Amino acid sequence: MSTNETRLSSPWFGNDQRRLIIQNYGIFIAFLLLATILAFSNEYFLTAGNISNVLLQTSINGVLAIGMTFVILTRGIDLSVGSVVALAGIVSASFATTSATAGVVGAPYSAFIALPVGILVGICCGTIVGVIVSRFAVPAFVATLGMLSAARGMTLIYGGGRPVPALTTEFRWIGTGSVYGIPMPVILLGVVFAISWWVLNRTRFGRYIYAVGGNPHAANTSGIPVSRLRFAVYVISGGLAGLAGMLLSARTGSALPQAGIAYELDAIAAVVIGGTSLSGGVGRITGTLIGALIIGVMNNGLDLMGIQSYYQQVLKGVLIVGAVMLDQKRNQGH
Repeated sequence: MSTNETRLSSPWFGNDQRRLIIQNYGIFIAFLLLATILAFSNEYFLTAGNISNVLLQTSINGVLAIGMTFVILTRGIDLSVGSVVALAGIVSASFATTSATAGVVGAPYSAFIALPVGILVGICCGTIVGVIVSRFAVPAFVATLGMLSAARGMTLIYGGGRPVPALTTEFRWIGTGSVYGIPMPVILLGVVFAISWWVLNRTRFGRYIYAVGGNPHAANTSGIPVSRLRFAVYVISGGLAGLAGMLLSARTGSALPQAGIAYELDAIAAVVIGGTSLSGGVGRITGTLIGALIIGVMNNGLDLMGIQSYYQQVLKGVLIVGAVMLDQKRNQGH
């Protein structure tokens, strides 16, 4: 057999192999291509200061997107995370403000009190949604849409429609501080990512999440507590939304009642672009992180090139639709 015939008969470059490479590494290739294009387009893109800025911008959406991944893996959706960000941020900030009019009685409290309060607010919101979805079988879209509106209203009621300013230095440290030069929001994103990766890939709970998303009826027949798992993923998403809300307030120095608007769209975009199927059961937390980085890099690159933010929304929409179309084609192929 000649050399040319050997190359033609080699299975390495066959359609199945190319499809497998694209499926497993396509998101990484896309991220590297985007970063390369932006690096050649703008001399400031690869500077240390800009890379740090990209990571900071990505950290909040990354935390939200990781929580969203748990939900989408079980065939759910959480449209409430943006409003929960605002509610958790303003409640926790009211415990850590030096303002005489915006704080709760006795404020400012220690960050060791204010921070758990914010996470607890997110967990409570997730618990309510989880009960509605798992106990009463209300579609996740409807339940989380209701929480989106309710949490936004509670934010306005709690703060009287006014921001909570003058946050303590101790509280702001989680958003502006650093450890060995690494910003705290980036460290917290890394911790959340590492724990989530371990849970999904190394625990029975993680295997059950994939099973429920892949086939909930078969999972239920196998003895997997489907309702409990669906409840748990919304609690996780709510808790991480609470953490993201405090990070946002700490970074900006005040908690705004209009914070978090449309954040749920960015989180869903990161998850879908990262390869997690809206049909459930398929996806990786690593892909979600890369998806969040793609959105952050894209927004940053367009800003550096002086392109208006309106175009960012258009490109983001195109990316979401394109990712969903690829997911549908992959599902049809199976």
